[in-house]
Amino acid sequence: MQLSAYSDLAVRLANTAGSLADASGPAPAGATTSSVTGSATTPTHPHAGADATGGARGHARDALRTLDDLRALLAEQPTWRRIATEDDLVPMRRLRAEVLAIFRDAVDGEETVAVKRLNGLLSTARVMPQVTGHDGEDWHLHLAEGARTSAEGYAAAAALGLAFYVTEHGLTRLGICQSRPCHKVYIDVSTNRSRRYCSERCATRANVAAYRARKRARPLAAE
Repeated sequence: MQLSAYSDLAVRLANTAGSLADASGPAPAGATTSSVTGSATTPTHPHAGADATGGARGHARDALRTLDDLRALLAEQPTWRRIATEDDLVPMRRLRAEVLAIFRDAVDGEETVAVKRLNGLLSTARVMPQVTGHDGEDWHLHLAEGARTSAEGYAAAAALGLAFYVTEHGLTRLGICQSRPCHKVYIDVSTNRSRRYCSERCATRANVAAYRARKRARPLAAE
């Protein structure tokens, strides 16, 4: 398999956040804590705090609050799912905050900052590659087969996958959904780098909102 495919782990983790406040983990409200710089920073991306009307955004449920949540995230990683405990929740939420910060920095054009954050994650990754074949699959490489905890294994694989992907395709492939109030992240695999939304649902919602805005503006233009 292509090692960059592990980047999907980073996307799936980031999108468990019910809001960017949830994603910030134990940091103060309205701030995210960088494991790279050690300082608290206020999110600057336009999806960070308000909806399209400037009001408070509706709060979706944080999907990484309980052990059951974590096990649901690890449904396709049975080894890590089996060893997951509640002690993994805090490091996983911290990892999520840092992954989201990498996406925000990439979208804001702060590539140097994004790379520093990514290198910070890589510096703590315990990589234990093993060739394995299971469930009838061909021989392939696992990046963190012998991880002591599920958080440790997930962090190593997600960081390495994201690093492989951005070095192959560039940080401009990292995106945040432009349909407000959605804040979900995605990796743009389109041939012309034209993706703007995390899903067809959000694309449709944005198109409908744009149509309604144009319709409201027509009477004013006629005047």
